[in-house]
Amino acid sequence: MDNLIQKYLLSLARKTIAEDLGVECEVLVRPEDAEILKEKRGVFVTLNIGKELRGCIGNIIPIYTLENAVKKNAINAAFEDPRFWPITKEEFGEVRLEISVLTVPKRMEYKNADDLLEKLTPLKDGVILRKLSYEATYLPQVWEDLMDKEQFLGSLCVKAGMNAGEWKKADLVVETYQAEVFGE
Repeated sequence: MDNLIQKYLLSLARKTIAEDLGVECEVLVRPEDAEILKEKRGVFVTLNIGKELRGCIGNIIPIYTLENAVKKNAINAAFEDPRFWPITKEEFGEVRLEISVLTVPKRMEYKNADDLLEKLTPLKDGVILRKLSYEATYLPQVWEDLMDKEQFLGSLCVKAGMNAGEWKKADLVVETYQAEVFGE
């Protein structure tokens, strides 16, 4: 995705949040002939203040066009992330946006815990773990904070509501995806 489209999507996300807050904010002109904006894509929008997470919500499955996914997830990350209070007008100027445009997840076949560890690629793979009604995902950039594969998987299991060691049982559905990540 070219830089002009990335800048447009970041400005679109910021403008969408600003409108909900009643704050003035310009959006860049939509690039002409940008067919990718009409493609259905999985998208996460992440909000940070300084180095602290302030909201992150998205959709993994490509059910919305790229533009609509950015707008929907910008609003949800700013105002609906259950881990945080909604963004305020006072915080808005400090917020830095990041957008992750995802590939379609693919199921990873693995034999056991060692095989799973061998097949994962830190900083490249986003990971979805699923077992019964438990499910969670980490975007590829989460590896920056959890570089150890066992720690990464254990933390992801806990996020899903399972025991940290559940990934060792080899009865989880594991899917991976990649992301094109860009931010302000």
